[in-house]
Amino acid sequence: IKKAKEIAAEKNIRLMEGVYVGTQGPTFETPAEYRYFSRIGGDAVGMSTVPEVIVARHMGMEVFGMSVITDLGGEGIEVVKVSHEEVQIAAAKAEPIMSMVMEEIINQFEEL
Repeated sequence: IKKAKEIAAEKNIRLMEGVYVGTQGPTFETPAEYRYFSRIGGDAVGMSTVPEVIVARHMGMEVFGMSVITDLGGEGIEVVKVSHEEVQIAAAKAEPIMSMVMEEIINQFEEL
């Protein structure tokens, strides 16, 4: 996490930490689900990452994960409706930045 924060600061990339709520999907969350996830301390909701982390930890691996928020569906008290296409566009826009951060992290590990 420290390396990712350093890289983000060097590249002027906004990076945030929070509690990730994993859901099974594939669905968009309802207003009630957004309220519940917020009340239990969740900052972001997603359908990926969790199964892979469970398997990796079961195998004794250390895990680092990054997510891109592609849907602000539960922002504040108002639910913002989004389409699958809008989510895909947001993900595609973030992909080069995520790739660059991961590449920098991997390069720094290779230097050790």
